[in-house]
Amino acid sequence: MRILVQRSLKSSVSVDGKVIGKIDSGLVLFVGFTFGDSEKEIDYLVNKALHLRIFDDENGVMNKSILDIGGNILSISQFTLYADSKKGNRPSYAEALDSIKAFKLYKIFNERLSKFVNVETGLFGAEMLVNIQNDGPVTILLEKVSLND
Repeated sequence: MRILVQRSLKSSVSVDGKVIGKIDSGLVLFVGFTFGDSEKEIDYLVNKALHLRIFDDENGVMNKSILDIGGNILSISQFTLYADSKKGNRPSYAEALDSIKAFKLYKIFNERLSKFVNVETGLFGAEMLVNIQNDGPVTILLEKVSLND
């Protein structure tokens, strides 16, 4: 599981010219799944995203989390996070989880986040236009780790 985190001042997602999700201050999360991902990885990365201290405190130091600032999350499914471009110029997406399994995990991911913050989403599998006012810019990649330990 991978999450590309972007700190945002304002963001929205549109499908067919209609805005279907938008947030003010918070995080945009691009979320991708691969083989072997489960609820363990989801729980780990939900916790990580919620507690990631990337918002400025009163001294201008990135020391606050999304929970501390009362921000929102815009969650976007993104299978291309598992693109492999090592060979040639056309990326392979063989490491991306199939859409049926990924959709189930994506729903669980968003439900778990929603217990703590407001979550807006895109439309799974759709062509989306995502507008992000990246704050900083701050962009961080989170990945699952070995959870067998």
